[in-house]
Amino acid sequence: MDKPGNCSYPINESAVANENTPPARNEEATVSLQRSIYDPGYVNALSHFYRGELGRIMVWRQRLDITTNWAITSSTAIITIAFSNREVPHIIFFFNLAIVWGMLWIEARRYRFYDAFRARVRMLEAHFLVPMVMENREMLHGEWKKLVCEDLILPRFKISKLEAVGRRLKRNYVFIFILIIVAWITKIFLHASQPMTGVPGFYHALRVGHIPSWLVAFIFVATLLSVIGISFYVSKKTTGEISEFGTHRSLWRI
Repeated sequence: MDKPGNCSYPINESAVANENTPPARNEEATVSLQRSIYDPGYVNALSHFYRGELGRIMVWRQRLDITTNWAITSSTAIITIAFSNREVPHIIFFFNLAIVWGMLWIEARRYRFYDAFRARVRMLEAHFLVPMVMENREMLHGEWKKLVCEDLILPRFKISKLEAVGRRLKRNYVFIFILIIVAWITKIFLHASQPMTGVPGFYHALRVGHIPSWLVAFIFVATLLSVIGISFYVSKKTTGEISEFGTHRSLWRI
C-alpha cells in the first residue's frame, strides 16, 4: 500500500477539489470560448453533420407522406365502390375506418422517429447556424453540444405516442375521418332499403344483416368523439412543429 503522499499516479494539485476551491467553470462554456466559430475543421464537421441529419429527416418525411397517401387512396377506392353499386352494404365503411386508424398508428410511430431527428436539426440551426450568421461567439455558450452528444449515444423519443397520433390526426387524418363519416351517412340515405322518417328510421337503417344498429351507431359515435377529443387535447397541450406565437419569442421551445 502506498504511503500518504506517494501516489501510484501523478496528481495535479491545482485540480484537487476542496471546500476552499471555487466551483469549476462550466466545461461546455470553456470549450465554446476556446473553439472559434471560424475554425475550418469544426465548421466543416458540423456542416456535414447538419446535412446528414437534414437528409435523415427528409427520408422520414417521405415515409410520413407514403402512409398518408395510402390512407387517402384506400378511402377513395372504398367510397367509389360503395357509391357505384346499390347492393354494396354501408358497413364497408367500417373497414375503411379500420384501415385509416391503422395507417394513422403506423404514421404516428414514424413521426416519433422523424421528430427525434428533427430535434437535432433544430438544435444545430438554433445554436450553430444562428451564431454563424450573427457572427457572435457569445451565442455559442450553453450545453447544447452535450445534449446533442447524449442524444447521439442514447437516442430518445421527444414526444409520446398519444401526442404523435394527435399531431398527425390534427394535420391530415381528421379530414379523412370526416370524409368517411359524411360518405357513410350519405350512403345510408341514398341506398336505404326503405324510406326513412326521422331519427328512428335512420337508426333502423344502420342495421346490416346480423350486425345490430346499436353497434354501428357506437362505431359512429366512438370514432367521432375520439377524433375530436384527441385533436382538441393535442391543440391545448402541445405546440406542434411550427406554431404561431406572434411577437412572443420567449415562448419558442428550442
